[in-house]
Amino acid sequence: MSVTIKDIAKESGVSYSTVSKALNDSPLVKPDTKKKVLKAAEMLGYTPNFAAKNLVSKKSRTIGLVWPAIDRAALTALVSKINELVTAQNYFMILSVDAADKAVGMFKGFQVDGIVIFEEGKETKLPPQAAASVPILTYGVSGEHVHPIIDVNHRKAIHLAVQHLTELGHSSISFIGSTDPGDKRQEEKLSGFYEAMNFSGLSVSEERIGSTNGLGWYDGYLAAKKLLTDTKPTALISGSYDISVGILRAAKELNIRIPEDLSVISYDNIPQMASLETELTSVGVPIDSLAEKMVSSLISLIEQPHSVSHTQLMEPELAEGKSAAPPKKHL
Repeated sequence: MSVTIKDIAKESGVSYSTVSKALNDSPLVKPDTKKKVLKAAEMLGYTPNFAAKNLVSKKSRTIGLVWPAIDRAALTALVSKINELVTAQNYFMILSVDAADKAVGMFKGFQVDGIVIFEEGKETKLPPQAAASVPILTYGVSGEHVHPIIDVNHRKAIHLAVQHLTELGHSSISFIGSTDPGDKRQEEKLSGFYEAMNFSGLSVSEERIGSTNGLGWYDGYLAAKKLLTDTKPTALISGSYDISVGILRAAKELNIRIPEDLSVISYDNIPQMASLETELTSVGVPIDSLAEKMVSSLISLIEQPHSVSHTQLMEPELAEGKSAAPPKKHL
């Protein structure tokens, strides 16, 4: 038999209405009374009837998130932070790794209040009418978008990396990352590398680009092993945290010291950079700032449609670690 508000009222010695207000975190209930009610509810194993609440408020207090990959550290860290912030706003989050159209259909069946989509390729594109009944916020690369988008300015992030390395004295700089034309975020990073090198007056030959066949650490390892064997750059920019993990392993096998023999800067400004064997210098929008922007923007759209800019361009930052230093001088 399920526990009711009446049971909690009897156990805590207060009225039904006081229990209801306390469970809904009403400021009208004194802190001590609220604490007593919540303790009684926990002891009795009370589970709130969200379905009944939703019928009254016409809100599910739930958001859906379309997650393209569950095996990449940066995205995992971002989703975890988003969930933390969503929970703090008294919302719940449902994840889906299905294609965007299928996931959105499922989320609408659950009557979510809003949806976040991590755009990667064509499989994450939605028709304009998709947001007719539910607010949709996308995370990706700005351009011709029907739905509001948050863009973390991947090109500028790579510009910051090249600028930092040239200021240290490097001129022989390589890039390792995905060259898949179907993924706009990866395209932006590579384009940013070419642009920044050109702006610095440095040429880029094809052999200076380490193309990965994927975005995992092993893809980075294979690309780095080949590039560092065939060429001898003094500095390297990585397209992601996971790729950087592979680069560090390849460098270790080749007896290349970081940063003494090779400086490395990684995309993805996440705390995990500090936990690697070599603390990596990194570029990108800090993950806490990005998660906060995504959650606050979606909730604004839920509460008031058209309340956020169609395109929100965020500013990347460079976080200095211990993996970049001036190149060795040859006598």
